[in-house]
Amino acid sequence: MAEKFTFTYEEKKIMAAQTADILTEEIGLKGDAIEAVKLIPDIEAGNITVEEVEKQHGESVARILRGLSRIQQLYEKNPAVESENFRNLLLSFAEDMRVILIMIANRVNLMRQIRDTDNQEAKIEVSQEAAYLYAPLAHKLGLYKLKSELEDLSLKYMEHDAYYHIREKLSATKAARDAYIERFIKPVEEKVKAAGIKCHIKGRTKSIHSIWQKMKKQKCPFEGVYDLFAIRIIIDCPQEQEKMQCWQAYSIVTDMYQPNPKRLRDWLSVPKSNGYESLHITVLGPEQKWVEVQIRTERMDEIAERGVAAHWRYKGVKGESGLDEWLTGIRNMLEHSEGMEAMDQFKMELYEDEVFVFTPRGDLFKFPAGATVLDFAYHIHSKIGNQCTGGRINGRVVPIRQELKSGDQVEILTSANQKPRQEWLNIVKTSRAKSKIRLALKETQVKDGLFAKEMLERKFRNRKIEQDEGTMFHVIKKMGFKEVSEFYKQIADGVLDTNAVIDKFLELKEAEKVVTGDNVARSASEFELDESKIAGLNQAVNDDVLVIDRNLKGLDYQLAKCCSPIYGDPVFGFVTISGGIKIHRMDCPNAPELRRRFGYRIVKAKWSGKGSSQYSITLRIIGNDDIGIVNNLTSIISKDEKLVLRSINIDSHDGLFSGTLVVMINDNTRLEALIKKLRTVRGVKQVERL
Repeated sequence: MAEKFTFTYEEKKIMAAQTADILTEEIGLKGDAIEAVKLIPDIEAGNITVEEVEKQHGESVARILRGLSRIQQLYEKNPAVESENFRNLLLSFAEDMRVILIMIANRVNLMRQIRDTDNQEAKIEVSQEAAYLYAPLAHKLGLYKLKSELEDLSLKYMEHDAYYHIREKLSATKAARDAYIERFIKPVEEKVKAAGIKCHIKGRTKSIHSIWQKMKKQKCPFEGVYDLFAIRIIIDCPQEQEKMQCWQAYSIVTDMYQPNPKRLRDWLSVPKSNGYESLHITVLGPEQKWVEVQIRTERMDEIAERGVAAHWRYKGVKGESGLDEWLTGIRNMLEHSEGMEAMDQFKMELYEDEVFVFTPRGDLFKFPAGATVLDFAYHIHSKIGNQCTGGRINGRVVPIRQELKSGDQVEILTSANQKPRQEWLNIVKTSRAKSKIRLALKETQVKDGLFAKEMLERKFRNRKIEQDEGTMFHVIKKMGFKEVSEFYKQIADGVLDTNAVIDKFLELKEAEKVVTGDNVARSASEFELDESKIAGLNQAVNDDVLVIDRNLKGLDYQLAKCCSPIYGDPVFGFVTISGGIKIHRMDCPNAPELRRRFGYRIVKAKWSGKGSSQYSITLRIIGNDDIGIVNNLTSIISKDEKLVLRSINIDSHDGLFSGTLVVMINDNTRLEALIKKLRTVRGVKQVERL
């Protein structure tokens, strides 16, 4: 701000009076705003405090001065002023809209006064701020005249040669340009007035800054810019006839000169967000030159030249686009004097759902209201977020859950030992932080899971126990875990004791040895090979047949749990690594893979004699959910004294039921008969063996 230059108290008083003149004459402000501006030098000199101002001049004047003081504090954080976020932060900090208008007027005045200063570095910095910050603010508020002056003066100080080159060219061509404008205006004015439209027409040369931007954009010299000026038709008519008369004038101009349809800009039907209303067209004028014509009314022209600052009434719009929505909503303009009185009641409450905070270097970031230090950390970088232990806001140490406020300067504190936690998801506000925390938690869980798995395997080896994945899967389910990752997480966290896991493993491993249907482990006496020598089993080829009989000794076997074979099922034997044999059904779901990978370990097998054991069989039943269907199913089983129903589990959904029956049965012949009977029950659609 002005502090980049050194001014005496007397010079500051003069500049305050000049700023007040700009506010009054070029913006239209009066009253408390002018009073506040004139008190700024005394506040800075310490001649009076804001509290004393409030007592002597009222709360409104004091509020303006507090707003200016808060913005001065923002500047001390060395922000990047060219960012859109800083403009929004200024608006949220100012609270009172007059603070922003005073800042714009003050910068215009300062730019006028520093023409001859020797401090080139400060001049360039002030000019950059004028171009990046104050000109866009002035544009948002419709202060086009001040916006153009800020841009031209910035160009003059920053691009001295370009500025004077264009100015000299404009001076050299002024006479010819003025003559052309006169030739263009005269016939148009005659026809418009002849149509009964009261108006005046003038030509306006475009600003030096605007011409320079066109030269850079079009990559052409000054002579290549064809629209150096614009013709403005300003109509004097009642507000209810504005649109009709503007379009009538448009029709007259386009009848006289060929229009370029691609260059039509209709801000009459839909005004700009800052309240600007006008019709812009480009036509091919005399001497085949393109000319821009702007058609607007006196009211529209006043808004365009002086902005809506002297006329608005706050509408209470909030949110990210609050300023634009607010200005768009300004339609019923007040009389000038009434507007000035209403200004005393204006208090901006825009951007209440957003906060703007600084990094220690002055970078500025935007967050939703309620965002915390942890949100800020993850916005900077995932690693910083993952290791965040807290922060330092405006020099004060705060926890990770501390909420951010606009204008805060935030520094993140980290530790290499810190890790993301599940509860962090409840601390952060932004979706960006939430997604990064979830990803970090997943990665941590994978690492912890691998560590826990290795630790468990080491414990198994220490106790000389062979671990197999199938049994471990059953252990995890039996211990109540739905996810394997959660099982290993609890081991890594020390919640689950590894010895308890191993004990459960041994318990289930022992239970697996109970292989036959009657839950009695059988010895070799129950079985017989058609080859009389047991030693020949390990060299068995596909022609060898394992005959399962009661009168055989010396061989242990297990019935495979994956397919639960029963007496009478077509079966085969599979030689395990330990030398024992597992009996599988021919249609076992694992059979194709066993044959493909371990064909040399397949042994032919068949049942011998009569089956006297009972085997546990699971049947899946699907059907219509009719009343009494369960009783019908169970009665079939209860009528057969050689069948034992172990359990029944039925689920019903949308008029259908599906369930499982576990039955103890002697052989597959009796099983097939049972399935046929169950299929005859009314409402049953499907019965299958699992």
